[in-house]
Amino acid sequence: MAGFTSKLYLLGVVGFFLIRIFYTNNKNEQALIAAGYITGFEVFSRMTGGALTYEFAKYAVIMFLLIGMFYRGLNRKSWPYAIYILFLIPGILFSAINLNYGSNIANAIGFNLSGPVALGMAALYCYNRKISMQQLQQILLAVLLPIISMTVYLYLYTPSIRDVVTGTQSNFAASGGFGPNQVSTILGLGTLILFSRLLLIRGKFINLIDLSLLAFIFYRAVVTFSRGGVITAGVCAALFLLVYFIKAPPIRKATLIPKVSVIGGVAIIVWIFTSLSTSGLIDKRYANQDAAGREKADLTTGRAELLNEELEAFYENPLTGIGIGKAKEYRLEKTGRRSASHNELSRILSEHGVFGLFALGILMFTPLIFRLTNKSNLYLFTFVTFWFLTINHSSMRIAAPAFIYGLALISIVREAKKKQPALHRKSIK
Repeated sequence: MAGFTSKLYLLGVVGFFLIRIFYTNNKNEQALIAAGYITGFEVFSRMTGGALTYEFAKYAVIMFLLIGMFYRGLNRKSWPYAIYILFLIPGILFSAINLNYGSNIANAIGFNLSGPVALGMAALYCYNRKISMQQLQQILLAVLLPIISMTVYLYLYTPSIRDVVTGTQSNFAASGGFGPNQVSTILGLGTLILFSRLLLIRGKFINLIDLSLLAFIFYRAVVTFSRGGVITAGVCAALFLLVYFIKAPPIRKATLIPKVSVIGGVAIIVWIFTSLSTSGLIDKRYANQDAAGREKADLTTGRAELLNEELEAFYENPLTGIGIGKAKEYRLEKTGRRSASHNELSRILSEHGVFGLFALGILMFTPLIFRLTNKSNLYLFTFVTFWFLTINHSSMRIAAPAFIYGLALISIVREAKKKQPALHRKSIK
């Protein structure tokens, strides 16, 4: 019943946003708001059995942005991302050639290529697109709202953390019965958005709500025992604070100290509470220890081994790569294990070869070149860092890193002030 309700809700959300986009002719960037909501809702829909297909959210993001392109067009200078998408195409051919007989080629391509294509579409649509900071905050709020809903669900699903935590491994029960890595990633994104709102939005009542939500979401992110999303959120929040402090006028800098002190205090209180509710196991998790306090041999929990295997595949096939989706089969043939990649950088190199290397070069350097001529977006370095760190621990299993990367390329403009109506006075006779 829960799965049917979740599917119905997801279809209703897609239909609602399609109507809004068509009715308003994509006014006020409704396509980006729609893509943002789906991005925030993706993990929750999978968790509750509502995803029509595993990659549905990425396809929906691509669809909304394509419709948005129809109404709003593209910036001619976004051509590097068109080339990036073209570099992904040869991998499809080599995938058809190299995949084992009986493998589902369509599924392999869809699973491994939907994320990179969604990223390309987000970058094409957002590159130097001029929107106001208020509009960007509306888009980020659209991402945040379903994350809040998911957090409420997590509290209802596992009201007592003490009852389900028995070790220092990633905890499925504390993650709504779903993958802790994906849950931690999306909760970390929610934490980052709330942190930036606390710095940018002035208003004591709104700040109080955001601070409460920050504690609410940060706690559930930590108790997943999946470190990737939490560490990524912390690094990105620190980077955003640094960029904001450099650009803020002196008056705003003075107000930052008490704000950041309060946020830091709340984070410390949440951590202490988490430590008490997990009997200190969360401290051992981040110290890379097991439940008995012994240091674990592999800090990366097997990810380094997967990365080395994929780099080996790239060294063996540097020009063409081994083909999209072949990495699993390659690993099975070499080690007897059929494990999915956790690192998008090594996966794209192993499966696309030199074409993947050029594609990565575009993704790495284009935002930096864009920054040289356009310094309006406070989030640029923060969002690119979120993309980079996320794809290194969670690949592109969800749409979040792709969509957030696109938002880094937006150009922020000031809203035009509304003209006051002229006053007509009667002349005194």
